[in-house]
Amino acid sequence: MKTASVVASLVLVGTCALASSDSELLEKVKNSGVKPIPQSQLELLKLVDDPKNPITENKVELGKKLYFEPRLSKSGLISCNTCHNLGLGGADGVAAAVGHKWTANPAHLNSPTVYNSVLNKVQFWDGRSPHLEDQAQGPIQAGPEMAAPAELVVARVTSIPAYVEEFKKAYGDDVKIDFKLIADTIAIFERTLVTPSRFDKFLHGDLDALTPAEKEGLNLFVDKGCASCHNDIGLGGTMQPFQVAKKYKFASLGGFQGDENGMVKTPTLRNIEETAPYFHNGGIWSLADAVKEMGSTQLGISISNDDSKKIVTFLKALTGEKPDVSYPILPASTINTPKPDMN
Repeated sequence: MKTASVVASLVLVGTCALASSDSELLEKVKNSGVKPIPQSQLELLKLVDDPKNPITENKVELGKKLYFEPRLSKSGLISCNTCHNLGLGGADGVAAAVGHKWTANPAHLNSPTVYNSVLNKVQFWDGRSPHLEDQAQGPIQAGPEMAAPAELVVARVTSIPAYVEEFKKAYGDDVKIDFKLIADTIAIFERTLVTPSRFDKFLHGDLDALTPAEKEGLNLFVDKGCASCHNDIGLGGTMQPFQVAKKYKFASLGGFQGDENGMVKTPTLRNIEETAPYFHNGGIWSLADAVKEMGSTQLGISISNDDSKKIVTFLKALTGEKPDVSYPILPASTINTPKPDMN
């Protein structure tokens, strides 16, 4: 009985020490500027909603159809989902985005994930768009992407009575369907693509939400300085100086140098295991290699293979729960719908 009591006491002490250690880690992470996705649906709505064009069920459903709508492209073949595939982590799984006439992005830019993009402070790798509504207008019109002039997009959508009725249902009978409203509606759908993970549960106080190995990787993530750029709710999404300590290994690939100040949008780390290849030009396919490259390029440190693997173990805990998005049935074209143009 005495031996059993001693063992029980040791187990209890060990458990208390572990809890204390976990609490200290939680406090360290919060102090590094990392924040969780809200648990409350009301608080989450406040975070992602645009008061100028509030999220409604009808707008989201219409925005989803337009997101999957290939007729918004000049060729009639490319949709938003082509490069931001919701079944592939919200990206496309290739190094450089491929668009109109099978054209690779001229700057060899990689498609960033659309999941959690609402949490970004800016959009595009050079941060030129302040929000999703503005961003949604760009790829539709860009020559190497969907290549569709604004007036063609409006003509296609308004030639389809079912779409006109859905816009009326979403915005009222007096709605004017213009290019901006079409892009805004796509953005409303994108605002709902938020993916909370076990890491968020940990940040909300569930100390058992992460495994010991994931906690070890998280501790390294903070101690190495990764959270200096990958912080806040999105774990990225702000403009940061690039190549701070050393030249990026694949800097010449595509020639992209960031904005006029050499700043580049920090990608979100949420669902990072699903969005290879990495960096703005998709130069690195291994997540462990990407961690080591960030250490040398941004932090001026050498991250060992062992530490890199531990950090990757944590990063995989950022894979979140995806919203249930069913592929929509799109309305039929009419005789007045502008035909596909491959030129």
